[in-house]
Amino acid sequence: MPKNNGLSAVIITYNEERNIERCLASLVGVANEILVVDSFSTDKTEEICRRFNVRFICNAFAGHIEQKNFAASQATYDYVLSLDADEALTDELRNSILKAKENWQFDAYSLNRLTNYCGKWIRHCGWYPDVKTRLWDRTKGQWGGVNPHDKWELTDKKGSVSHLKGDLLHYSYYTIADHVKQIGYFTEIAAKAEAQMGKKPSLAKIAIGPSIKFIKCFWLQLGFLDGYYGYVICRLSAQAAFIKYVKTRRYAEDISNLNRR
Repeated sequence: MPKNNGLSAVIITYNEERNIERCLASLVGVANEILVVDSFSTDKTEEICRRFNVRFICNAFAGHIEQKNFAASQATYDYVLSLDADEALTDELRNSILKAKENWQFDAYSLNRLTNYCGKWIRHCGWYPDVKTRLWDRTKGQWGGVNPHDKWELTDKKGSVSHLKGDLLHYSYYTIADHVKQIGYFTEIAAKAEAQMGKKPSLAKIAIGPSIKFIKCFWLQLGFLDGYYGYVICRLSAQAAFIKYVKTRRYAEDISNLNRR
């Protein structure tokens, strides 16, 4: 039976040899258990994990939401801290979690995420504080949202949530090329999911939406204060919106054509 007085840190991975050691090191002394659910990596991810005495299990990847729900179900403790391999705790956040562990009082705990983009910490563009719910009692909810943008959802919308001090450091993209590649991957997943939900962006949205996205990101969310990389992020965010809309419309039309046959 699951234990209730400890904490399981849960991470899903696939070829994360570049990031996973930093993530695991930040969890030592905080989590009673570190569980890694891997999608059959072909690099040194497993080798690095074994150095930290983690529980390492493999499970075929069926989607971000599905994989994270599976990982949470495999944890030893009911309180679960969910991290991505490219994330790590700051000392302040570590201390906040340790204090919460002394007496669990809430169903879930949120925190701020600070992203590093090509070596620069981004504090605008809508990327900070980027509040995430990552620590929770797994009996009180589950992962939901729309792939690839998963989010933890409480079963009882009135459940208690407390905000922790300290940042979760997110080492997102090492190069702009990494970002461009990820846009292709994420927009493909998101477009298929939204088309299956019956969404079909209008031509007006395709034409105007990306410009609105850039204005919001660069001007309203002060992306210009992040300098060159702030501009790059806002431009690519607008491009990602355009690509997602176009792909969603295409998949929606494909579904419509199939249904008419």
